[in-house]
Amino acid sequence: MKFWNFGKKLLIAALSAGVIFGFTSCTQSFTVGFIYITGTVTGSPGGDNGIISGYNIDNNTGKLTAIHGLPVGSGGSNPSRAVMLNGGRFIYVLNTGVNKLGTDCTTVTTAQLISDPADYECQGANIALFTIGGTGILTPEGTYATQGINPFRLISDTSGNYIMALEKAAPDNSDAQVACQAITLNNLCGDVTVFSIDQTTGRLSTIQNAQLTANSSGAPLTYFPVPSNPIDFTFSSGYLMTVAAPNLNGYTSGNVEFPYTYTSSNGQLTLNSNSIGNYVITNGNGNPVLGATNIVYASSYVYVTDNEPITTTNPVSVSQILPFTVSGGALVSQVGGAVPNDPTLANPVNLMVESKGKYLFVISDGNGPSSSNPASGITQYVIDPSSHQLTFNSPTTAGTGADPRCILEDPTNQYVYTANNFDSTINAHVLDPNTGVLSPLRGNSSISSFALSGPATWCIMTGRTR
Repeated sequence: MKFWNFGKKLLIAALSAGVIFGFTSCTQSFTVGFIYITGTVTGSPGGDNGIISGYNIDNNTGKLTAIHGLPVGSGGSNPSRAVMLNGGRFIYVLNTGVNKLGTDCTTVTTAQLISDPADYECQGANIALFTIGGTGILTPEGTYATQGINPFRLISDTSGNYIMALEKAAPDNSDAQVACQAITLNNLCGDVTVFSIDQTTGRLSTIQNAQLTANSSGAPLTYFPVPSNPIDFTFSSGYLMTVAAPNLNGYTSGNVEFPYTYTSSNGQLTLNSNSIGNYVITNGNGNPVLGATNIVYASSYVYVTDNEPITTTNPVSVSQILPFTVSGGALVSQVGGAVPNDPTLANPVNLMVESKGKYLFVISDGNGPSSSNPASGITQYVIDPSSHQLTFNSPTTAGTGADPRCILEDPTNQYVYTANNFDSTINAHVLDPNTGVLSPLRGNSSISSFALSGPATWCIMTGRTR
């Protein structure tokens, strides 16, 4: 009997240990968030070809598994950007539409739109609203039109109460020409449409311009003009800042940074003394920047990526990163000036600072898609904690797919993902928190690439999984 009791106790202890061990092991492998990728379906260049793919992110491995029921249609054609509000309840996808010539709507210039709208204006552009279900599934809730022509960029403010679309051209009418003259001394300009967000339903309502009115009626404009040929925009230090190409007729000698003062309580954009006349971006040595590709606010600094060479490096870097602080809406070059991109990479298109603010990563698409183009990749930088200046990490680069379009860190700050346009893949990396170096999942590059249904254009992420 004593032996039986002893054996029974031993068995119970073993079972208890097994249960505890099993529970501990299981808790290491669970979904920590969802990643969504906008793009198109391979072989479907026109029509409603936009899709949204979605994946579960595994905590233990970083591996991606497709969310059941995805991909779904993006609500239109050729999505270029997407925004997820804080809390992970709503997703907004910007579909750029299709024009008569089949031209990429994101590359059309303001002048082309004004001179030949029949060919270059993209039809069917919209912002599509989706709600996120508990398993990551997406449900379409409607679409919304912007106020200008050819929208191509989309961002939200930090409060999640307002969303903004950047458009290649303001409405083609006399009111727009007067508005453009007011800010650029030119009768051509782009614009920003601002929407307020219903926090219960996610529905959008257009915000009227409280400062500029229509010349014909005296009514408030339904958009906010910006310099022509806009490239990108971002929020920084109470400003909405737009970067545009060198303006028409030689009005400016380089890329222009144009600030609006932003009021977060009502979504209003206001011109100030630093807006009218524009700012030509310089590289820290007084030379105008001519090849800006985007503008990003990260870790209290503004970065402009520039596809121009730095000839002082050996070998010569074909592109650079320009760090700035913000003063009164103006960009002020950081001490040290331009930072070279890795010489083997070209055309930086976006960047990310990891959650602790110690490391910065730049993605370059290689000046055009090509499966054999070695100029696509990630450049790894260390951020000096005192001066905030950037220096190359070691190794300097990490691999990615061809033509990366976006880069994100997962909600647990363990993994970094890029979505790639030319080879229709997502690449996953483990982020070393002590060195800032990216490496393949479990050291195996063969399990670090995940196939998409077509070319990727943008990616967003949420930690909400319930």
